[in-house]
Amino acid sequence: DQDQAMFPVEIVEITPLFCAGVAHTGPYIQIDQAIGRLFGALASQALIPNPPRMLAQFLDDPDAVDGAQLRSIACMPLDPALVDANSLPEPVEQLTLRGGPYARLTYKGPYADMKDAYRWFYGVWLPASGYEPANAPAIEEYLNNPQEVPPTELLTHINLPIEAL
Repeated sequence: DQDQAMFPVEIVEITPLFCAGVAHTGPYIQIDQAIGRLFGALASQALIPNPPRMLAQFLDDPDAVDGAQLRSIACMPLDPALVDANSLPEPVEQLTLRGGPYARLTYKGPYADMKDAYRWFYGVWLPASGYEPANAPAIEEYLNNPQEVPPTELLTHINLPIEAL
């Protein structure tokens, strides 16, 4: 039963991450469009680190906000020393992801099914955890490439910002 599914969760400390980002408005599953624009813009400036890390921030609750209005940001951590404020091409912006404690759920499977992991994380794990969500968006980190592995093998860290109760 999917509702009873358990996911591995660990508490991690994340240092603030300076990133280049491209904003996306619309269904979260379409964040790959912003990821593509981000990769293309950074590649044009030879700014993609080796190896690149791909993250996304999700700013709205998909159960509370209409899909067409959902806001997210595709992000890639960069060395701030390499980035002159004026050298990031449109539509890329600079942002710094929040540092601090996060609950990290490791999800394996298709991106399209990740909403079940989120519902378990927020609805089952969080209320029983002794933590409350911090006032910051969750961050997804994509650990492998959907062009290189089948959807069932995709690995994603869902990082939920937390505070002790």
